[in-house]
Amino acid sequence: MSSFILSLSALASLVPAGCVRVDERGRHPALWIMLAVGIAGPAVWIADNIGDGWRTGLAAALWLAILASMLAFAGLVLIERAAIRLAPLLVGYLVWLGVLATIWEQAPERPLIGAAPEAWFIAHILVAVLAYGLLTLAAVAGLGVFLQERALRAKRPTEFTRRLPSVAEGEALLARLLLASGTVLGFALVSGSTLSWFGQHRLFVVDHKTVLSIATFVAIGALLMVHNRGGLSGRRAARYVLFAYLLLTLAYPGVKFVKDVLIG
Repeated sequence: MSSFILSLSALASLVPAGCVRVDERGRHPALWIMLAVGIAGPAVWIADNIGDGWRTGLAAALWLAILASMLAFAGLVLIERAAIRLAPLLVGYLVWLGVLATIWEQAPERPLIGAAPEAWFIAHILVAVLAYGLLTLAAVAGLGVFLQERALRAKRPTEFTRRLPSVAEGEALLARLLLASGTVLGFALVSGSTLSWFGQHRLFVVDHKTVLSIATFVAIGALLMVHNRGGLSGRRAARYVLFAYLLLTLAYPGVKFVKDVLIG
């Protein structure tokens, strides 16, 4: 199958999940079918494109991030049904990422370098991508809180904001997702240090990706500490979470964009 057609199919598979309309209990008759379709599209793209070996390009990184976000979202909905109300925001953002992945699908890729076993490298990538997916959900939850609070303060709720979680629900989701993403990111930093030791016999390599990832981990930890003391909530918390997400975006797809697209 043409890679371009496969990308368009993966993009189209995301759309139904973003159109979910739920009742006051967060229920929808076709909810899990739509989520399964949204997961299958990126999964098929990844399976088709890395069948002959691991790909390090920007497109693969973005589709992995999309898949991780959808899987994490499905798990979150299973635990907390109110999370499905984040679907319009999340899917809209993931479609945008998918469009970028499709545009830069033919960008040159750098070879896989390192002395670590390939299985360990892939495990590190999967943990790092899961951390990015969880923080994506946290950022979306934060954005939802921001939009809800702004609509309430202006006393002008819209049809779109009525579909989002309430401020209280959004803040609860945000706290849980921050804890989960920080924990998984910690494992990713440890596994990344192991890879550095395999390749350079150093546990810490000063580069943009490492520094930005550590900065994100510190930012998440600080946010959780302040939140647990009751000093951070609402739009203020949302802004800081979005800042942490920006740091990790610069560390993961951002670095790949500079290396593969701008530098080539």
